[in-house]
Amino acid sequence: MIGYTGSMELPDVGFEELILYITGPTYIRPDVMLAGLYPVFGHRDTEATKRLEPSMRNLKRIAEVGDGYRVVLIPGTGSNAMESSIRSLVRDDEKVLCVSVGEFGDLYHKMATTNGKKAELLRFDSGQSIDMNQLDDNLRRLRPAVVAMTHNETSTGVVNDVAAASRLARSYGALPLVDGVSIFGGAHSHIEEADIAIYSTSTQKCLGLPAGLGIAIVSGEALEKAKSVENRGYTTDILAHADSAAKFQTLTTTPTQLANQLFYQTGYIVEQEGVETRFRRHEKMRDLTHEWVRTLPDGFGLFTEPGAASPTLTCIRVPESLDRDALKEAMRARGYLFDPGYKKMKVPTIRIGHMGDITPDMLREYLSSLRMELDQML
Repeated sequence: MIGYTGSMELPDVGFEELILYITGPTYIRPDVMLAGLYPVFGHRDTEATKRLEPSMRNLKRIAEVGDGYRVVLIPGTGSNAMESSIRSLVRDDEKVLCVSVGEFGDLYHKMATTNGKKAELLRFDSGQSIDMNQLDDNLRRLRPAVVAMTHNETSTGVVNDVAAASRLARSYGALPLVDGVSIFGGAHSHIEEADIAIYSTSTQKCLGLPAGLGIAIVSGEALEKAKSVENRGYTTDILAHADSAAKFQTLTTTPTQLANQLFYQTGYIVEQEGVETRFRRHEKMRDLTHEWVRTLPDGFGLFTEPGAASPTLTCIRVPESLDRDALKEAMRARGYLFDPGYKKMKVPTIRIGHMGDITPDMLREYLSSLRMELDQML
């Protein structure tokens, strides 16, 4: 290597090697990690097209959308994509209804209000999914131009019927915006069938990649609507992002190593594992986790209402007496990063992320270790 005089081995700085069973970032396969060592490139060079064009094509296949939608890559996270959707599609004279079933639905509302939008919040109790009758009542009363909702609520493990909710919003003339950060790549997104205007997600969860890119699946209708919205910002302007995506680039500097990994991993998902097979694997891991929960003693149980359990993560109600922080450290000693639950919630819970490239066999080993620790603590 010309001009290189250092060691090819990284110095040992004491970082722990843990398998992540949190709700994101998640476990990354070793070959995906190695893909980051493909050559770096100039983000305005033709080399960018070699990575991003096939990545965008594969993301459309994972999203199950056709030519009416464009894949937009936004350096940052899924939150950047979500904020871009709000900032770019809601005019100052319009109202946005934010439908929330947990902390991340609340975040969508916070994004709207901090960007000066006229926002209303329809909040359901944590653990419940969207009630379509209440949504109907609020749509009739408020007549919003835009409705923002969460597909998969990361704090509670609730999955919403976004197809039904989006069609209901459309019946009142509202554009549906959907946060799919913790489910895209792990289940059907229903984007095209539900006529969703912008579906926002990111790399670090079900796609099994490092954090660093927000992803927006954007309809042609949304791009037309954005032309009528003033003050879209710079990094939140979906039109500017879409213009860059048309050239297979990103608006701001591309995280090039992640782009290499995105190229490799989306190819693997589409061409090797298969999209439908990947979705079925996530369903199998959900069912496996639910069976395990049913073996736990009194005081434990699924937090979500029946029929609304996420295929990508499970939220479990636990006894008040359980020392979740101590449990986290005990699992760390076993080589795992454990999720002690979303601490802002009033009810004590723990969460199990079973998303991305975690396999059923890996999950069984984790649950077995977790049960041993629970048996010692209870």
